[in-house]
Amino acid sequence: MDDSLRAGVAIYNAGAYRAAHGAWEARWLSLERDTDDERFLHGLIQFTAAVHHARDGNDSGAVGLARSAREYLDGLGDDYRGVDLAEVRAFLARLEADPGVAAADPLALRLDGRVVTYDDLDFDAVAVAAETLAEELDGYDESVVADAVEYAREEIAEGEQTQFTAMVFDFVRNEAQRGLVFQRLSEHVRRRRRREDDVSGLFE
Repeated sequence: MDDSLRAGVAIYNAGAYRAAHGAWEARWLSLERDTDDERFLHGLIQFTAAVHHARDGNDSGAVGLARSAREYLDGLGDDYRGVDLAEVRAFLARLEADPGVAAADPLALRLDGRVVTYDDLDFDAVAVAAETLAEELDGYDESVVADAVEYAREEIAEGEQTQFTAMVFDFVRNEAQRGLVFQRLSEHVRRRRRREDDVSGLFE
């Protein structure tokens, strides 16, 4: 869960509130219902959704989600898997009471006492973040990013950290130029796919 958790926290802290849930959803759905981990991720997903709706001006939706998120997180420790849930619950109470005020100053999620950003992620967490952002944000081809992550893993396994590894990191971290990074990434992925197709064609 650690890579998904860190990736989702970083995505949320970058202001992509709606997208953050994507890093946690698959893991949440795989968990047994009503376990602490399941309630934890369910609560975080509803927390991010509450913030998203509050920022969009959907006060009734935000209030309902904030209430539900608090119910899921109640009973868990103030520090669960490194996340400061005491802060989260206090913020949810404020959001439930006044969505507009809370939306104007969203809580930054802390993990192990730190506000985690994209710069804090190692490759495995960056890979989760990259695939999540490609899926959740408009304008990106998920298959391109998934292939880039696979090629980057091959580079790392071979003791290299060159073009694909660097571009996957850049796709996540360089928010201002993410579209341009994706274009460059797409070109490299297409060239790599063509080379693979050419080689496989030799043996057909």
